[in-house]
Amino acid sequence: MFFIAAAMWGAAKLQTPIAIEPHLRTGLMLVLGVVALAFGFGGIITFRLAKTTINPVQIDRASRVVTRGIYRLSRNPMYVGLTALLTNWALFLASPVALLGPIAFVLFTHRFQILPEERVMTAKFGSEYLAYMQRVRRWV
Repeated sequence: MFFIAAAMWGAAKLQTPIAIEPHLRTGLMLVLGVVALAFGFGGIITFRLAKTTINPVQIDRASRVVTRGIYRLSRNPMYVGLTALLTNWALFLASPVALLGPIAFVLFTHRFQILPEERVMTAKFGSEYLAYMQRVRRWV
């Protein structure tokens, strides 16, 4: 995410920012900020309360399928939060090319993080995780 945010900043420096009405921009940034915080911290707190790992690199350490709280709305709320944060950054930069950042993040995360996580969780928790996948959308 930080690499993509830096790339967005660099790309935005290469073009003139677009004019966005300040109240609209501020309003959108506040809404996206709330979404980022609610999904991101909601996911972390719910995992902590469930006493399971939040480390996406150590998904094999997951101790249970978490389906409460924000996980009723999304199977990947922390990634939703990071995507909202990157979209907020794009709004701040006011650069159309910066909007490619959140898209790149979603595509990369889906392919190289979410799909492998789903394979591990399915292998580890079987029908419980498959039922959860049927009930709750991957993103939102």
